[in-house]
Amino acid sequence: MTAHANAVRSLHTVLGSGPAGTALARELVRRGHAVRLVDRKGQGPAVDGVERYAADVGTAEGAREAMTGAAVVYHCVNVAYHLQAEVMPRVQEAVLAAAEACGARLVVLDTLYPYGETGGAVMTEDSPWKATSRKGRMRAQLDENYLAAHREGRVGVALGRSADFVGPGVLNSSLGAAVFPGALTGGQVLGLGDIDLPHSYTSIADVARGLATLGERPEGDGRVWHLPTAPAVSTREILTMIEKRVGRTLDVVIMAELRPFGPFDEQFVAEYAEMFYQHTEPQIVDSSAFEQTFGVTPAPLTDTVDATVAWYGEWLARQ
Repeated sequence: MTAHANAVRSLHTVLGSGPAGTALARELVRRGHAVRLVDRKGQGPAVDGVERYAADVGTAEGAREAMTGAAVVYHCVNVAYHLQAEVMPRVQEAVLAAAEACGARLVVLDTLYPYGETGGAVMTEDSPWKATSRKGRMRAQLDENYLAAHREGRVGVALGRSADFVGPGVLNSSLGAAVFPGALTGGQVLGLGDIDLPHSYTSIADVARGLATLGERPEGDGRVWHLPTAPAVSTREILTMIEKRVGRTLDVVIMAELRPFGPFDEQFVAEYAEMFYQHTEPQIVDSSAFEQTFGVTPAPLTDTVDATVAWYGEWLARQ
């Protein structure tokens, strides 16, 4: 086997089997990598070419076991909103220590939360971190820790920030199970805040492509990147795209203030309230640095909406 083939078949380990982790695992297989997909149970639908592995990466032992033999590790773990402030720092500690011990590079799926309220300013990688929310401050501290680990030479780290997810398999998003099932069945569709403001949404396929690219390109280490994100449009424009595809006018319920709806229960609503500013000011992500550096362009929103409507149609048929 050639040295190149050896490099291509190096193990890429994905921590977290939610929509992002699963989409990423598929993308890495498509690129020819050996892939391990890790969650606490190691169960779930089989993914061609992917080894499923059970481990609790919030513990030092579980993280080391999950990463054994990995050249690149992707941290796509997330937990319920009400557990994040407690659990995510513990996961970071275990994951950083294990990556350092294993000599693996680390690619982290990140959020826009550290920026906090922007007043509608376009978000670039140079935007100040001004979060005042509890979860925003927590995420900012985690990111500072990741970048410090890189500067200290402990672990090669790249951070990939995404806007709100949209796409096949994405349920718990403002463009997820509170929108597409109602659109397809004639039920109610949720609109959060001011749906006429520009709002960036990142295709789950672009999340996967962006993270895989960072995993293959170590020259991206040591900094934050905005993953490829289509130009922002208003949420209303996206709802209009959905209307055209389902052939009916949507029954949109606008929430100026958050309350339980569809997949969002009271516990989630209480925790998400501090983040509701994301729906009362423009949320505009500029991913041009990533696009220009790595030559990756985001999928058009029309294609993403097509794929999402199709996936939800199949998903509803299985319910």
